[in-house]
Amino acid sequence: MSIIRVAVSGQPNCGKSTMFNAITGGSARVGNYPGITVDRLEGVYQQNGDSIHLVDLPGTYSLTSYSMEELVARNVIVDEHPDVVINMIDATALERSLYLAVQFMEIGAPMVLGLNMMDEVKRNGVTIDVKKLSTLLGVPVVPCVARVGQGREELMKAVAAAYKASNGKWKPIRLSYGPELDPVIERMTAIIAEAGFLVDRHDPRWVAIKYLENDEQVIEEGRAAGSLSAKLEALCKEAEVHTRQHVGTTPDAIIADWRYGFINGLLKQGVVSGGDELRRTSSDSIDRIVTHKVLGPVIMLAVLWVMFQITFTLGAYPQGWIEDGFTWLAGIGTQYIPEGDLQSLIVSGIIGGVGSVIGFTPLICIMFAMLVFLEDLGYMARVAYMMDKVMRIFGLHGMSVMPLIMSGGIPGGCAVPGVMCARTLRSPRERLATILTAPFMVCGAKTTAYLMLVAAFFPDNPTRAMFLVVLAAWGFVLLVSRLLRSTLVKGESTPFVMEIPPYRLPTLRGVIHHTLERVWQYVKKAGTVILAVSIIMWAVMTFPKLSEETVAGYDAKRDAAAEQVKAANPDANEENLAALTEDATKAIEDEQNEEALKNSFGGRVSQFISPVTELAGFPWQANVALIGAFAAKEVFVSTMATAYSMGEVDPEESESLSEKLAADPAWTLPAILSVFVFMLLYTPCMVTVVAIAKETNWKWATFSVFGSMAFAFAVSVAIYQIGKLILV
Repeated sequence: MSIIRVAVSGQPNCGKSTMFNAITGGSARVGNYPGITVDRLEGVYQQNGDSIHLVDLPGTYSLTSYSMEELVARNVIVDEHPDVVINMIDATALERSLYLAVQFMEIGAPMVLGLNMMDEVKRNGVTIDVKKLSTLLGVPVVPCVARVGQGREELMKAVAAAYKASNGKWKPIRLSYGPELDPVIERMTAIIAEAGFLVDRHDPRWVAIKYLENDEQVIEEGRAAGSLSAKLEALCKEAEVHTRQHVGTTPDAIIADWRYGFINGLLKQGVVSGGDELRRTSSDSIDRIVTHKVLGPVIMLAVLWVMFQITFTLGAYPQGWIEDGFTWLAGIGTQYIPEGDLQSLIVSGIIGGVGSVIGFTPLICIMFAMLVFLEDLGYMARVAYMMDKVMRIFGLHGMSVMPLIMSGGIPGGCAVPGVMCARTLRSPRERLATILTAPFMVCGAKTTAYLMLVAAFFPDNPTRAMFLVVLAAWGFVLLVSRLLRSTLVKGESTPFVMEIPPYRLPTLRGVIHHTLERVWQYVKKAGTVILAVSIIMWAVMTFPKLSEETVAGYDAKRDAAAEQVKAANPDANEENLAALTEDATKAIEDEQNEEALKNSFGGRVSQFISPVTELAGFPWQANVALIGAFAAKEVFVSTMATAYSMGEVDPEESESLSEKLAADPAWTLPAILSVFVFMLLYTPCMVTVVAIAKETNWKWATFSVFGSMAFAFAVSVAIYQIGKLILV
């Protein structure tokens, strides 16, 4: 029995994953490519004694390392050296789709071409001569309709035949790139081959072409390999000067032109006939409205608003059920576990922490389902097209809009799905800038804190105050994105090369399948790390405890208060006496909680940093509340309540706390504005930090913690100090 290793490739929206699912059925398993978060799907197909092992590559437009997906697809081909590559292409856009196929042929991988959507081709009155296309390309070509599984078996037979015909040998094709580049390519190829430079992974001519395309990953690899890289880069600069002087463009543009020229020449040999003018007519008609200069943005905002409302309105019900379930579980823990540290750890630390993560799952599920639907429909590509010019000014990408909205661009969002939503960005730089700034938005948890603060300090104009907070969030996101793209995430913006696919109604099965994959990844990843972080935060806010003498002193006060109540109400029954005693001892209980909070590591840190935070005008109560809010921003309200000796306060009903804050002279206007801005910009909550780590790495997650903290503090100090000069 032969084991055939196959990579399934294709451009986004070409039906690649649909065909992969049709071939592998329920055998596919989900994983990740090593070190990154791009999903890796694998499955097996048995045929005539052959075991065909398939891996589904990320959807890519090319094999140049503009995006993580393109880099992953290329590295799988280069490093894993599959026996055969299946390249699924959209037959309704043959010229565009063959661009990726040509690049696979340049690498030399044995390939089978799957012409998907042949039913649409016929419906549009177009005829593709499959046999002639196969002959001209020199690879097997199989017509398919992936959504109904048509062509699946023929594709697998072609794979087995290609495997046997290639006998494990790769044969790169040699395209001409014209008189301006061919000489330098030949010269560089000879130098690379003679020195054995990078030839253990790549074909020498391919390396030369990638240097001319200014492929960052190959150039970095070359620099690490030796000094020859400098010589090759010098030749590339000479070539660029030459091409700019003679043809007014760059080598990479010439290479792309000649590839398309090769494809055009091939198709003009009678491969495609009839009905060209009919293709995409319906999509073009829809786009006249959907991407219209005025109507397009209005429709886009409406779609985003509807998505937002559905996610956070509809999702609130199952989220509430899950939270109720964890509350019930905490009640069970409180009832059956003896009172003490173990009970506190399990109930407050573990159940509370894990519950906060699992509670987001319904929002994630609903949001991803709609996102997958819009992606498969072809609408997200149009959103990116419309917003790209504006977002590019600030170093972002058109696709950044969706993560920012989800994170709280409209108050009430959540940074966790927002950060995960940034997966739709193809460019790594713009994606990273989006992920790092999305937590600045006014998420639902921050909204509860701001509602309390606004009610305390701006009771006459709460709507205007909240509106200004939201505007400030957008302003900081754009400014910080520009700052990041000019410094730490420096580099030219990725070219906007996304093709606009025709509209195509997604299948229910496809939407469910892809949604559940993403949701499971979230639960599995976030749920494991967050447990450890929850326990740490619980310990920080719990230990060390008050001394036995101090606790005994409070017990004595409670006993004395109870005796006074008993003496003052000699005729009260047992139930009334208990209620009166509880009221009388509540102030003592709150005072003890406040002292316990001050005595904990979190409280001690708060007091320790007070001399520093006084520069920003923070009252000590805000210090400890902001530390506690790292666990979840909602904790800000409850910790402030404890710090103001008010016991537990429901974040949704915090009027009494607002009154107490308003009466505190420490909250001057400069201090209020300083805390408002700090709350907006400082460290994301721990769930978001974990999500950032999983979507990037722990280095950037750590930066999001300390970088945001430093930036927020600097801005807050500036606001407070300037405010004191002007307003006080």
